[in-house]
Amino acid sequence: MNLLQFLLILKARYKVILITFLITVSTATVVTLLLSKSYTATTSLLLNYKGMDPVTGMVLPAQLMPGYMATQNDIIQSRNIALKVVNQLGLDKSEQAQTQFRQASKGSGDIRNWLADLLLKNLSVKPSKESSVIEISFNSADPNFATVAVNSFAENYQQTSAQLKVAPAQQAAGYFGQQVKVLRDDLEQAQSRLSAYQQEKGITNPEQNLDIENMRLNELSGQLSMVQVASIDSQSRSANAQRSSLDSPDIASSPTIQGLKSESARADAKLAELSQRLGKNHPAYKSAEGEANKIRSQLHEEAQRLSNSIGNSASINQQREAQLRSQVESQKKKVLGLNRLRDEMSVLQKDVEVAKKAMDAVTQRFSQTSIEGQSNQNDISILNPAIVPTSPSSPRVLLNIVLGAFVGLVLGIGFGLFAELLDRRVRGRDDISIILGVPVFAVIEGNSTKTNENLLLGQARKLLTSN
Repeated sequence: MNLLQFLLILKARYKVILITFLITVSTATVVTLLLSKSYTATTSLLLNYKGMDPVTGMVLPAQLMPGYMATQNDIIQSRNIALKVVNQLGLDKSEQAQTQFRQASKGSGDIRNWLADLLLKNLSVKPSKESSVIEISFNSADPNFATVAVNSFAENYQQTSAQLKVAPAQQAAGYFGQQVKVLRDDLEQAQSRLSAYQQEKGITNPEQNLDIENMRLNELSGQLSMVQVASIDSQSRSANAQRSSLDSPDIASSPTIQGLKSESARADAKLAELSQRLGKNHPAYKSAEGEANKIRSQLHEEAQRLSNSIGNSASINQQREAQLRSQVESQKKKVLGLNRLRDEMSVLQKDVEVAKKAMDAVTQRFSQTSIEGQSNQNDISILNPAIVPTSPSSPRVLLNIVLGAFVGLVLGIGFGLFAELLDRRVRGRDDISIILGVPVFAVIEGNSTKTNENLLLGQARKLLTSN
């Protein structure tokens, strides 16, 4: 079928098409006028959300949180919000609503949940694709109720969003409050252990005590070094004095020894002189010899006394060295003990510092989450509150009539083609060629009348019948 045949069929079946078109348009118009009017109220919300973890305090922009807008849509259309709307508007107390509930559910179930489901069926949420604006719409036969309902949904969504935001902070505040108590007990125990250790060991200022004891150890070490040098020197002098007393420098330098040596030399010289003039048994010689021996005896006694004095000095230095060495060893033990006490106390002080830092950090987070838990700020604001609609949103009369006209035209054309299939007729030369199965060689044009055309068509039908 070509376009010409299609147009000829439409022309021939125009009555069927027109009747179908008129019936469809009329039906659509009547149904549209008979439908009850529905009004839609819309409110716009602006979401300026910054997500914060109440435990870590980290802030995440909303655009970095996947599914944020979808989550808000689910919250708005949740049963929780719908139940709050039912409670706020007191719909469950309406006698008409109770009657409808009994008829619909035969008294089974909860009227509040039933009303919440009805509200959610008439609610629609449309988020913006490129902004943080959400539009909430509600359909109802009563424009005033539609406005009140959608505004109630927006208000309860604001309150619920604030509660959902505050609830984690309140839970975190409770958790941090418990941790503060535990850490405070740990800090008190650590401080008690430190104080008990200081009292037990008698430590007031370990650093100052250690410095004083170190200074004393250094002084004793210096004194010990000096005494050791003196002891070595005195021992050497004592040994020299004991080997050769008169040749010892310490003894020889004594004025008494030097005087006795001079007197001994004079006595020896006098004795030598007398030995030349007198005999050994001469009284004068005997007297001089006794004097010389006496002087020599005094010299040896003085030398022995000085040698003993040098030995005593060496012995004293040795004793002093032993005492100082003992004191140094004792002081070293004391310093080492203080170091050990300081290290042990340092561990206890470190425990106190760690416990204090932990408690300070948790206390800070506890204060922050407590403030957040008491905050009534909301990141959701109503951009455009709903107003009472003046015109119904449905039915749309003009749109329905246009759609009815389109559908009627399509149905009319379809019915026309169907009628043509049931009663196929010759509409043009192409139909003759298709029916007879032979090509059309010529077309005679002239002032042919309709009778001649009908005659030609009748002959074509006869040929078709005979074949």
